[in-house]
Amino acid sequence: MADPKGFLKVPRETPHRRPVDLRLMDWREVYEEFPDDHLERQASRCMDCGIPFCHQGCPLGNLIPEWNNLVYRSDWREAIERLHATNNFPEFTGTLCPAPCETACVLAINSDAVTIKQIELQIIDHAWREGWVPPQVPQVKTGKRVAVVGSGPAGLAAAQQLTRVGHDVVVFERDDRIGGLLRYGIPEFKMEKHRLDRRLDQMRDEGTQFRPSVDAGVDITVEQLRSEFDAVVLAGGATAWRDIPVPGRELEGVYQAMEFLPWSNHVQQGDIDAPPVTAEGKHVVIIGGGDTGSDCLGTSHRQGAASVTQLEIMPTPPEHRTDKMPWPTYPMVYRVSSAHEEGGERLYSVNTTEFLADDDGRLRALRLVEVSRDESGRFVPVEGTERELPCQLVLLAMGFVGPEKGKLLSDLGVELDERGNVARDADFMTTVEGVFSAGDMGRGQSLIVWAIAEGRAAAAGVDAYLTGRDVLPRPIAPTDRPLT
Repeated sequence: MADPKGFLKVPRETPHRRPVDLRLMDWREVYEEFPDDHLERQASRCMDCGIPFCHQGCPLGNLIPEWNNLVYRSDWREAIERLHATNNFPEFTGTLCPAPCETACVLAINSDAVTIKQIELQIIDHAWREGWVPPQVPQVKTGKRVAVVGSGPAGLAAAQQLTRVGHDVVVFERDDRIGGLLRYGIPEFKMEKHRLDRRLDQMRDEGTQFRPSVDAGVDITVEQLRSEFDAVVLAGGATAWRDIPVPGRELEGVYQAMEFLPWSNHVQQGDIDAPPVTAEGKHVVIIGGGDTGSDCLGTSHRQGAASVTQLEIMPTPPEHRTDKMPWPTYPMVYRVSSAHEEGGERLYSVNTTEFLADDDGRLRALRLVEVSRDESGRFVPVEGTERELPCQLVLLAMGFVGPEKGKLLSDLGVELDERGNVARDADFMTTVEGVFSAGDMGRGQSLIVWAIAEGRAAAAGVDAYLTGRDVLPRPIAPTDRPLT
């Protein structure tokens, strides 16, 4: 245990966000440095519970009390060993995960949770600075070849696990750079890409091969994948976005979030000088109140939007847990992200009914109406509340409905489950022998921590299929679901 009285003596403290007016001038991560000695005091708050419910909150099964204790005792070297034992990429979860471990923290029953996410991030940052993250090159090769389709967190986790146990792994990515949503869906202010690039360098040194700009099923056919590789892992994500079928949807100025967000990443990579779709000088409306909407919000601020309004069909969330969201479930409460702190207006219980054009056929406004739920739970318009909201740019951030049903899946002949995701068995194998599925492609839209856990578990299934051994950890089963 860390300090037995730490949670009584030390209040929760997290890094300060840089001043809004300063951080809007750049695309760097928004948080200021947090001294290691402050973090060690925060680690002392861990109670080392008899039943650490933070384990339940984390799909990866991170050994949270163990590395909290090690950080408290300034044993950073052993802390990263314990952290890497369950998580391939703590720098990704430390910056991007919403930390269900913290909402499941026993201390959070009636106090402020341990700052688990920040401790995790600084352990890996400390390790990179000290040179404690060397490549783990396999000592023995199996002679088996595995293709991983998709280079997001699930694909990368599966690839790294499989490479480290001796398989020859090739990762195919249709974008021009490796990383999936980590590369082109996450803005720099949430995770700077040097975190991704140094991890990819490690994976290359371990032997993983990356082939960007290759659309699996098209540039490399299913026949080639099946003949050249002993197993295939589908990790292409849930990239089929949810649309809004209302009049005016075809107007120029109405875009999906993923038609907007990647351009700012291309600018930061130095590919282009300015994005072809920009919020600069425009009144922007974002439809959708989740993480993707927040990413659009922060990006719009940095591009110089005249105003930003975020719409959500759901009612305003409560400030605190209710009886319907008891501890240790993840509570759907009102949250203020760094992007919300930077400005903009949030409207709840509203629905868009039409996009309106000016005389030149360009987007000038949208029409919305307030909604409430009827006895069956459906959203119904509130009479007399319809109004127009001026805008020149609308961004649709309403989530994703599953994997794209394109040539890859159809040519492979994999079956889909009742939710439209790729069906798989307890070993993450699809209905086609030797073809596996990991991450959002099989699970549906979910969190980065679930993607990494699925990648690790699928890798265990692949390795067992190819070799008959049982050496890789299986953190989850395909049927696991978070407590919500």
